[in-house]
Amino acid sequence: MASVMAAMACVPRHAFVPEEGRADAYRNAPLPIGHGQTISQPFIVALMSDLLAPAADQVVLEIGTGCGYQAAVLSRLVRQVYTVEVVPALAEAAAERLQALGYHNVRVRCGDGYQGWPEYAPYDGIIVTAAAPVVPASLVTQLKPTGRMVIPVGPPYGSQTLCVVTRDTVGESHRREILPVAFVPMTHGGSL
Repeated sequence: MASVMAAMACVPRHAFVPEEGRADAYRNAPLPIGHGQTISQPFIVALMSDLLAPAADQVVLEIGTGCGYQAAVLSRLVRQVYTVEVVPALAEAAAERLQALGYHNVRVRCGDGYQGWPEYAPYDGIIVTAAAPVVPASLVTQLKPTGRMVIPVGPPYGSQTLCVVTRDTVGESHRREILPVAFVPMTHGGSL
């Protein structure tokens, strides 16, 4: 957790929050970022990042770029971050923001997160920042053997659980439930 906390200390959360929400940027609460989406509360960003067990030589995929904050934190912990956002305006703004702030090891793509980003698979880790009703098989197949995915699972605006999905050396997946959460729903769309 120490490396995650150090990474978060280096990422200016206020730079990822709309102007009208900047006074609350460092509160431990989710904040609206437009288009019906939110930036996750710092506790959840730290927990999900830690559960991913990132290492400096890893390549990870994020589903749900949003404003780019989670990707920025991950960029301080791994070699490369690929991130997919379904809302075109958010994807474009996040790409510009990340570039302007110097996060050059993050690539943003507008697309359907359920499809992942297969061109760069397999990934050491996948982090999903929106709730899926079930763990998408297409994402599990993009994990390396011994890779891990951190994902909220449950119905839209219903009872959701943060889970860690791991793949063993023979490719079987295993799921561990961590705690109850409330995330915006993962949606289909975008242009891959």
